[in-house]
Amino acid sequence: MIQRIQTIYLLLAVAFGTSMFFSTQITFVADIEYILNYAGIHAAETNANSESMATVALTILLILTPLVSLVSIFLFKRRMIQIRLCAANVGLLIGTTALIYYFGTVGMKQLNATALSYGISTVFPIVAAILNILALRAIGKDEALVRSMDRIR
Repeated sequence: MIQRIQTIYLLLAVAFGTSMFFSTQITFVADIEYILNYAGIHAAETNANSESMATVALTILLILTPLVSLVSIFLFKRRMIQIRLCAANVGLLIGTTALIYYFGTVGMKQLNATALSYGISTVFPIVAAILNILALRAIGKDEALVRSMDRIR
C-alpha cells in the first residue's frame, strides 16, 4: 500500500513543507531590509543593528506540517487515522498561510516598512494543503474499496 498515489501526494507535501522552512517568506523594505523566515523577522544583513521579532508559532507550524505528512505516509495500514491526519494537516497549513499573512501585516506596521514583497514560498502551504486534500480523497477511495471487498465476502 505504500506505493499508492497518496504517498506521492504526501511526499510532495513534505517537500513543499520542508522548502518553506529553508526559504524566505516575506521581504520588508524599510531603512534597511528585513526578512521573515523560520527564525522570525530580522535584518537581511547580519551586521546591521536592528530590531528582531520572534515568530515561535510560525516556526512550530513550519516544523509540524511536514512531520504530520511524513507520519501519515507510514500509517498506510491505518487508513482512518491517515485520513484524520491529512485533514488536520490541511488545517495546520491554512493556519500557516494565515500566520504568514498576519506577520506580514504586523511586521509592516511595526517596522514602518515602505514596501512588502511576498516570496514564492508563501504559496507553498496552499499547494501542500491541496496535495493533502488529494491524498485524503485517494485514501478515502482505498478505504471504500476495502470496505466493499469486506461486504462481498
